[in-house]
Amino acid sequence: MPDENRLSAKNDVVGGTVKPDDLGGIALKSGLAYPHATSATDLIALLETSGTTGLSEAQAAARLAGHGPNILKFRERTSGLRLLIHQFESPVVLLLAGAAAIAFAFGEWKEGIAIGLVLVINSLIGFVTEWRAARSMEALRVLGSLATRLKRDGRAMMLPATKIVPGDIVLLEGGDVVTADIRLIEASNLSADESALTGESVGVDKAVTAVDADSAIGDRPCMLFKGTSITRGSGIGVVVATGMQSELGRISKLVEQAMPEHSPLERQLQRLSGQLITFTLGIVVLLGVLGVLKGGDVFLMIEASIALAVAAIPEGLPVVATMALARGMWRMARQNALIERLSAVETLGATTVIFTDKTGTLTENKMTVREIGCPGAVYAVSDRAITLGDETIDAAQVPCLDKILTASVLCNNAELGEGDTRNTGDPLEQALLLAASAAAKVKSDYMRHFPKLREIAFDSTTKLMATIHQAGDQPVMWVKGAPEAVLDACTEIINDDETVSDLSGDLKDIWQVRTNEMAARGMRVLAVATKGVDNVEAADYAGLTFLGLIGLVDPPRSDVPGAIAKCRSAGIRVIMMTGDHAVTAKNIATAVGLADHDPAVIEGRCLPQVTQMSDNELNAIRSADVFARVSPEQKLYLISLCQKDGEIVAMTGDGVNDAPALRQADIGIAMGLRGTQVAREAADMVLRDDAFGSIVAAIREGRVIFRNIQKFVTYLLSCNLSEVLVVGIAILSGLPLPLLPLQILFLNLVTDVFPAFALGTSEGSDKILQRPPRDPGKPIVTRAIWLAIVLHSLSITAATLGALVVAMKILDLPVQEAVTVSFLTLAFAQLWHVFNMRDPRSGLILNEVTRNKFVWGGVVLSLGLLFMALFIPVASEALELHLPDATSWGLILGMSLVPLIFGQTGLIASAIRHRGASRQV
Repeated sequence: MPDENRLSAKNDVVGGTVKPDDLGGIALKSGLAYPHATSATDLIALLETSGTTGLSEAQAAARLAGHGPNILKFRERTSGLRLLIHQFESPVVLLLAGAAAIAFAFGEWKEGIAIGLVLVINSLIGFVTEWRAARSMEALRVLGSLATRLKRDGRAMMLPATKIVPGDIVLLEGGDVVTADIRLIEASNLSADESALTGESVGVDKAVTAVDADSAIGDRPCMLFKGTSITRGSGIGVVVATGMQSELGRISKLVEQAMPEHSPLERQLQRLSGQLITFTLGIVVLLGVLGVLKGGDVFLMIEASIALAVAAIPEGLPVVATMALARGMWRMARQNALIERLSAVETLGATTVIFTDKTGTLTENKMTVREIGCPGAVYAVSDRAITLGDETIDAAQVPCLDKILTASVLCNNAELGEGDTRNTGDPLEQALLLAASAAAKVKSDYMRHFPKLREIAFDSTTKLMATIHQAGDQPVMWVKGAPEAVLDACTEIINDDETVSDLSGDLKDIWQVRTNEMAARGMRVLAVATKGVDNVEAADYAGLTFLGLIGLVDPPRSDVPGAIAKCRSAGIRVIMMTGDHAVTAKNIATAVGLADHDPAVIEGRCLPQVTQMSDNELNAIRSADVFARVSPEQKLYLISLCQKDGEIVAMTGDGVNDAPALRQADIGIAMGLRGTQVAREAADMVLRDDAFGSIVAAIREGRVIFRNIQKFVTYLLSCNLSEVLVVGIAILSGLPLPLLPLQILFLNLVTDVFPAFALGTSEGSDKILQRPPRDPGKPIVTRAIWLAIVLHSLSITAATLGALVVAMKILDLPVQEAVTVSFLTLAFAQLWHVFNMRDPRSGLILNEVTRNKFVWGGVVLSLGLLFMALFIPVASEALELHLPDATSWGLILGMSLVPLIFGQTGLIASAIRHRGASRQV
């Protein structure tokens, strides 16, 4: 057993062992801190229990009162009231609320009510779309509702898992779910599926022998962990940790602590909101002061300030952004990617790094026989056939191969289901039966012809398992196990021609080399042997005849290599993080094309302490392609390291051990079919088909959405800036207020929203995945876009004020009718302006905007609403509009086309410059 000094020297560091908390009120001792490194006898004494009778009811009651029930704590749901309050925390919303309050204070009831309605609409939309409770912890609760068989006062009984306490003696059998962390006292042919906790696809054989204190979770055969399941055999163990003190509880703490950062879109919209507020307040104060200094009416200046505040803020932007993201969610759902958080839709498009789990994500999470090694040849195995090169092999014609498959069927406790019946038993043994079925060997037929006489259960000491069957007059033993153990027990070898020869030491060395070669290719290797026996009860492993080797793999998913290739062409780096062994991980990484070179692998035990990393070590971590045998804490650290480097990180996973990392990542992606409920609840996106290729499709959608967002933001801001300039220039030049606050609200919420939303429905370019990810640090509105916004808004402003001046000075219209002309000119100019949002390199007539049926629908709908506002008396009175005559209509239509002509001229000039630059290159 490890010495006490070494145990006490462990630190809570990445790559080390986490300090345990107080184990349920029992004094913390080194043996309890590291139960896997303590003998079962010593541990029972430390826990003050009995391996034969268990705890007394009095002891159990005291411990239950001392540390509480065996359940996991849950993160409280975000209340509906908190979500509603959150909708009013935006600075833009607060600014609008201030404008409404000022309007009410000065008796502008229509404007105040209109702004209030805007606030209500935006808040309701945000409230509905953000109604998502934090359910990660609740998914774990099902583990606490199970019943567990244990001993109390010497009696075996079934109790709810919630009542288990440290020191309880638990009785386990195949099929049981482990409901607490347990140190094994006895184990008979015991194996557990720990893939959800450790990420290893292979079942873990269990034993009672203590291991080193710093052993990884996957290397503790004497332990069973809460949330895993027994696949084979039986055992007895003592409970060492329950609830939040268990390994599963520790992971649940990490899920709670792992706080996802704001998405790139959220951060950039916040930045844009801040810029708009600064601009709005500056304009309002400047023009208000200038207006008063020039002798303007104070009430008129206040009304103008309200109009400016309303004009500067694109009220429709939150609505349009939400609707565009929601439509992206629907499109992704049709491609089997379910999004729970709206902003995650766009985050995918900004992704620069994907951390992916191996088991169940890159691989099938299903053991499969890949090779069978006979003395004369190595045979390839598939679901349908056994082949040698291009030739399909009839196993019955190859004696050695036939015997290996016979051993796979008979030395096996698994069963293959039929119809709706599921396969049962150890996954590795299921794989052996499936391989035998490729040669038409059915277990039920074999068991009928070769009845089982005895089974020698797998023992972790011998690393062998055997069954003895009657074969005519001669009982025959069939053996499988670790190659080195089988080879040690063999004295003969059967050849391909069914002759038997001595298995010398040199020949054993050759087979060991073949074993190592198969293992180096990422396979789990079994050896099989046989012999005839005279005394069934006295049979042992001595004098076996070696048959050959069986290589098993957890194969890569067929769609993964193509999906990873698309990620690489899109400039997205894919990195594997797994709890599996380094050799296995590296081979899978090579098979799926994770890198264009030999994948660089770092094991979790080799990760130094975070505070002691040199620059070279950090650079090695940053350049690694595979991280093997990593713990949940290390996954969190690696994701955080990338995020600190400015990367946008996506994380895929399916197990309980992946949940903290899924939550920490900018976007967590869980497998819907194979994924645990814990992983699905912690993620932002769930793949219904578990296909890695669906991630690529979702990334494309995210990039398209961001491009669409840029387009409609450009459209909305240029429209709003033109409104600010129209009002501001009119005030400074002594013109009447050309737009009333209510008219501006009408434009921003009615005529602007529908074309803007139509721009958000574009299908995007086919070449969008051939470009690198956008720089997540760049804002939505770049300098080039701001320049385009200013130029477009100036053209719309000139047309609107030009129409106002012509209506007053040349047509000699009254002020109210002239204001109607300026209002309609601005409205039509903004509608035609949507066609200026095409790509400069696209066609003048046929382009992504003109081909978009939603754009035409939005323009027609907005025109209909404008005419309704003009011709319906109630609406026209509220907006203070007057029906123009024919001359005024000619002025309105003519001036409203000026910004469109100006914009298209600029786009044509830009395309000419681009073509010229391309020819020079």
